Amino acid sequence: MYKFGKKSKENRAGVNPKLIEISDRALEISSNRKDGVDFVIIGSAGLRTAEQQNELFNKGVSKADGYEKLSYHQSGNALDVVPYVNGRASWDESELLKVAVCMLQASMELGYELEWGGFWKSFKDLPHYQIKG
Repeated sequence: MYKFGKKSKENRAGVNPKLIEISDRALEISSNRKDGVDFVIIGSAGLRTAEQQNELFNKGVSKADGYEKLSYHQSGNALDVVPYVNGRASWDESELLKVAVCMLQASMELGYELEWGGFWKSFKDLPHYQIKG
């Protein structure tokens, strides 16, 4: 059975409790799937400061600058989740899709509306999940 390590738990600090429930349930779902994948919450993927968000904006990996346009991460309403394959974080699309299936199934089971960055048209963000309120 997969379980979140210390770093993933730290990265969820200050995050909306619904996202913690969803990610915990998603990891259980993945553990029980034949094609399941372990996954982790990546650094500054939970609660972010304006400065951290602005740094990601300046690198071109976010559309929110942290000041004029806020990220859901700044309010604790977003997580970035990546598969953990062969002892390391992976950005392999097929593995990211496995995580998405589990995250979306968990949110539906729990009755929470979860938005996945993989569904966005202009700026696909496969590791990104956000919840409204």
